[in-house]
Amino acid sequence: MTTPEIPAPVRELLAAVLEAIDLPYPATLGDSERYREVLEQRVMHAAIALRNVLADRPLMDIAWDTEYLRERLAEHPPTGYRHTGGESR
Repeated sequence: MTTPEIPAPVRELLAAVLEAIDLPYPATLGDSERYREVLEQRVMHAAIALRNVLADRPLMDIAWDTEYLRERLAEHPPTGYRHTGGESR
């Protein structure tokens, strides 16, 4: 059985959503608060993008929502805490 190919705009949106939620875990308990703050902001923007795409009458197309999400993610980079990769972001 073959897996159906995912259309490019959908693949890009999924990649942006993964980028939003796939943050390095905090290295210490002290880093958890900042990690949660960043993650909450990024998840909120991902949810907004998904809601827009899945709306009965989307205001924009998938490519626009994907770009908008990436712009919001750039405003909330996963920085300001030490993470399990060992480096401070």
